[in-house]
Amino acid sequence: MPLDLPLPDPSLLLPDAVAQRLEVDAGQGLTAAEAARRLAEHGPNSFATVPPVPAWRRLLAQFEDPLVGLLLVAVLVTLAAWWLEGHHGWPVDALVIIVIVALNALMGFVQEARSERAAAALARLAVANATVLRDGVASTISSTDLVPGDVLLLAEGDRVAADARLVEANTLLIQQASLTGESEAVLKDTELLAAPADLADRLNMVFKGTAVVQGNGRAIVTATGMQTEMGGIAHLLAVTPDEVTPLQEEERAIGRMLGRAVLLIAVVVIAAVLWVSDIRSIADVVAVLLLGVSLAVAAVPEGLPAILSLVLALGVQRMARKRAIVKKISSVETLGSASVICTDKTGTLTRSEMTVQCIVTASGRADVEGVGYQPEGRLLQGAQPLPPGDLFDEVLVVLGGGSTAGNADVRQDDGGQWVVQGDPTEAAFLVAERKLGTDVRRKQRFVRAAEIPFSSERKRMSVVVRDQAHAGAPVLICKGAPDVLLEHCTQVRVGRTAVALTDALRARIVDDLHGLSDAALRTLAVAYRPLAEGEDAQAGAALEHDLVYAGSVGIIDPPRTEVRPAIAEAQRAGIRIVMITGDHPRTAARIAVDLGIQAAGAPVLTGQALDAMDDPALAVAVRTTAVFARVAPVHKLRIVDALQAGGAVVAMTGDGVNDAPALKSADIGIAMGITGTEVTKEAGKMILADDNFATIVAAVREGRGILENIRKFLRYLLSSNMGEVLTVFLGVLGARALGLTDGSGAAVLPLLATQILWINLVTDSSPALAMGVDPQSDDVMARAPRRPEDRVIDARMWRTVLLTGLVMAVSALATLDLLLPGGWLAGDQSLDVARTSAFTVLVFAQLFNAFTARSDIHSAVRGLWRNHWLWAAVLLGALMQVAVVEVGWLNRAFSTAPLTVGQWGLCLGMASAVVWASELHKWAMRHFSRPPPGV
Repeated sequence: MPLDLPLPDPSLLLPDAVAQRLEVDAGQGLTAAEAARRLAEHGPNSFATVPPVPAWRRLLAQFEDPLVGLLLVAVLVTLAAWWLEGHHGWPVDALVIIVIVALNALMGFVQEARSERAAAALARLAVANATVLRDGVASTISSTDLVPGDVLLLAEGDRVAADARLVEANTLLIQQASLTGESEAVLKDTELLAAPADLADRLNMVFKGTAVVQGNGRAIVTATGMQTEMGGIAHLLAVTPDEVTPLQEEERAIGRMLGRAVLLIAVVVIAAVLWVSDIRSIADVVAVLLLGVSLAVAAVPEGLPAILSLVLALGVQRMARKRAIVKKISSVETLGSASVICTDKTGTLTRSEMTVQCIVTASGRADVEGVGYQPEGRLLQGAQPLPPGDLFDEVLVVLGGGSTAGNADVRQDDGGQWVVQGDPTEAAFLVAERKLGTDVRRKQRFVRAAEIPFSSERKRMSVVVRDQAHAGAPVLICKGAPDVLLEHCTQVRVGRTAVALTDALRARIVDDLHGLSDAALRTLAVAYRPLAEGEDAQAGAALEHDLVYAGSVGIIDPPRTEVRPAIAEAQRAGIRIVMITGDHPRTAARIAVDLGIQAAGAPVLTGQALDAMDDPALAVAVRTTAVFARVAPVHKLRIVDALQAGGAVVAMTGDGVNDAPALKSADIGIAMGITGTEVTKEAGKMILADDNFATIVAAVREGRGILENIRKFLRYLLSSNMGEVLTVFLGVLGARALGLTDGSGAAVLPLLATQILWINLVTDSSPALAMGVDPQSDDVMARAPRRPEDRVIDARMWRTVLLTGLVMAVSALATLDLLLPGGWLAGDQSLDVARTSAFTVLVFAQLFNAFTARSDIHSAVRGLWRNHWLWAAVLLGALMQVAVVEVGWLNRAFSTAPLTVGQWGLCLGMASAVVWASELHKWAMRHFSRPPPGV
């Protein structure tokens, strides 16, 4: 039955009353079937979005470009002239322009639609999760699937996904500054309010969009989506424009600059044509005006915004498939420019699978084979299996005691993988004990009676067990930090007996522990004491005295095998790797050396040392230090800020709530997808789905590849359009010298308006889009990072654009001169044939340019066959040009004439000049110029 919503103020109702009104058992939660019904009734738990723009409106928007408007005005002028001159035949020029404009609009519409679909798919990947009770079982679901009546389970680090009435609150601190403006977190409780209160004072409620800073709790969802308090605010907000990225701003600046320059050139060309031509009719004036408008349209790559958006969206989707979810497409620019990666150690550089590597006791050392949680491997003494004797007996006590004094469990899941429930360090004891083969017997022998929990102040935990092998005699087993535990020990285990812990024995144990720490091992000690029957098992820490030291284990979180080569690749790319960890300095240093982050003996700075540094000293330290250990979250923020102040572009990893400030401050905050809290994922610009450092490097490589491809198609579009502009401009100025005259000797145009528009249609969109998905070059990670102040289109690219455009123009005009009577090189062909040939040269020169523009310095032959999409686009363009030259009705539409085989050969040869000129230019660049920052 439908729920009676909205509820009266839930803060004025007891939890039971809220549960009754929402028809839910707070201890069991909703059933899956009921949750599905309510989701269908109330809709997803998300804010209302701007209604999607209808397809027909998006299609019409393609015609809003001012240059397209100019073309449409030109169509009207052409139709008017055709009508005034007697409207004989078809208005071919007008019809051709209409068809080309429509095709361009359709291509832009399709590209924008693909970009929107790619962005929507990306958004679905980054949806936050919530933990709820469904059918009495805690389940993690998408926050959008929450419904009124769901029982929400809250834990430290969670983002509150809906408004809810608290049923249970254990030291629950909520940061709700985003909703109420309070600077400090608020302690919540379940007490009933006596009277209506302001939002900030509703202490028994939690609200969507706030964050759990500490503690845990349980709450019944009372409102979702736009019915929440945050939804009410969202309803009042105006639509915020999208953030303009540096690349987008540069693109707009290019458009503005080109627009002004080309309009000026168009005016000059129109004036020059009118001056040198013999204007005899309105049709002649219209033809000149059409040329000027077409020239303006040809010079501006109007498809650039759609292509740029689509290339970025497709690149981000490729990153997502590689387990790197970029939340904002604009972050791709920054990611490709990262010069420093600040990374945590545990779980990112390492496997996050704690493994006992060795056990050290009074009688010696035993090593443990195997890595991770799979209980496969042997215990060795030297190179031989551990034999029975004193060392075996002592190891048995250490592993059995450490396994007993813990609450973890290791088991196989349905897929056969060994997984841990509980503390990974405690699980390491269980795995090592299974390798010894004594775990079953130990579980049968000891029965737990009481527990003295671990605390950060005590640095140990203890359990009281009943020893079934000795009539249930009580035994205290303690596990903790070795230095702390040794202070409470008076004896040491040797074989099956306990002897006095002398100063010599204590010194030897300390030396052994130092050796384990130097080997980057975390150390934990195990001790015990048989209790007298009169001792109260509930006495707690008072029982932890006169202990018998059994031994210590060395535990390691082994490095991921793929991380070392990833770090080497990042360093080859000029990216510094900085480890920032809360771990022991010795452990951090050893892992850093093993992974190649720093050399042996290099300094490690601790949080204590950072506290003693002022900002200038820290600025010096961050330039030379690669490992920071025993640091707190506030130190991470200082390190990131200091690196940025020094000009670095910083990527920073994090998983805890307290990492959020550093992630937000970094240029690229990278949240852990597995261990990261919802707050961290909210603060980060990128989420690692696998918590793997190698994925960061892969994402940087992808980001660099995307920027590289953007430079490629910008170089291509600008140089190709420059060729069209220079061809018409130079052709008009030198018309008589080239023999560009009609039968009466009047100057004529090198290209017609419809031909220029055709060139744009054939060569602009498809090849440029294909270049946007060009495979990465082999050396994309062999160059230094791009500096933020470096322009995407720099002076070097502008020189290439002008040179390539000039070569295209000279090739097209030389073809005209070669075929036309008169001029420097007298030919014998008609104007239609010569103009068609120049038109064809320009088209094929631009198609050849699609290959040469793939690099600023490397030969076009390099990787020639790698991009099948580019070949398809070029072949399609070539076939379309053949059709417009050789098909009769297209001849009439575009004023072209069929060409002979020899003339086709001439066109291809002249068009290839762009390749030879480019190869010569690149050769000179490679040998006489410093390497460019891009490609």
